[in-house]
Amino acid sequence: MNILVTGGAGYIGSTLTPMLLDKGYKVTVLDNFLFKQTSLLDHCYRSNLEIVRGDVRDKKLVKELVSKADAIIPLACLVGAPLCAKEPEVAQIVNSEMIKYIYDIKTQTQMMIYPSTNSGYGVGQEGIYCDENSPLRPISQYGIVKAEAETYLLNGGHATCFRFATIFGMSPRMRLDLLVNDFTYRAVNDRFLVLFEGHFKRNYLHVRDAANAFIHTLENYRKMEGQTYNVGLSTANLSKAELCEIIKKYVPNTTILNSEVGEDLDKRNYIVSNEKIEGTGYLPKYSLDDGIVELVKGFKILKRDQFANI
Repeated sequence: MNILVTGGAGYIGSTLTPMLLDKGYKVTVLDNFLFKQTSLLDHCYRSNLEIVRGDVRDKKLVKELVSKADAIIPLACLVGAPLCAKEPEVAQIVNSEMIKYIYDIKTQTQMMIYPSTNSGYGVGQEGIYCDENSPLRPISQYGIVKAEAETYLLNGGHATCFRFATIFGMSPRMRLDLLVNDFTYRAVNDRFLVLFEGHFKRNYLHVRDAANAFIHTLENYRKMEGQTYNVGLSTANLSKAELCEIIKKYVPNTTILNSEVGEDLDKRNYIVSNEKIEGTGYLPKYSLDDGIVELVKGFKILKRDQFANI
């Protein structure tokens, strides 16, 4: 099977791509290497890997690559509320218009697995879990354009969509601007965390479990096609304050300062049910504690704050 992964050298992509190669798939990665990442260098020896340096906005190139693929995983994206707020026009094109374009040019027999976000839920109701039937009420530009693309694909009926939780964990193309990664990095290096809107809740997922969700869906595609799934850790619907206390277990000298000043650009606040995808046989393997232990270890190596999407 030939799999096209746009953004395949990114945070999720550089974790997913080797896993796909290990499964024996032929993988074509399209990436513009915007952040000068070298995350796939140690896989260039693999004969089943092709790397194309290019921009996902190049429709001619994208059309050529899609025509050769059995499955498309469009990871290329401006990720996160701050970056999308900074570049709203680019976010609209990359995160929505090009997803629609790929869907329109692929055939119905070609598989497409689209990573959306559960930040589309915006602000949920206290004590009520958001499931796949809950209304999407995105607040940030990031959530808006991702939800727009997801709705388009689901209306077409020949794609599978994920509403990913907030992802964490070490990756060859690391990101320090994701909440768990950021908080753990600051605890390890600064020994204090400034916490605002600490009662806001969200769900979390390890980056390797995110990658495994794609592999699970490739292997069960026809049963899952045309639907959307929340993908996260059912044991990790936590407030930011609760997250800080878990981090403090592993970095015990951390001081947590609660601030009345400051706000989260992506004002998500909800809890999520992941029962639907769990019903297909998918279960995450890595807990939040596993990820924090891994991050603390990794941050003995990383001492430069250059791994972000902003």
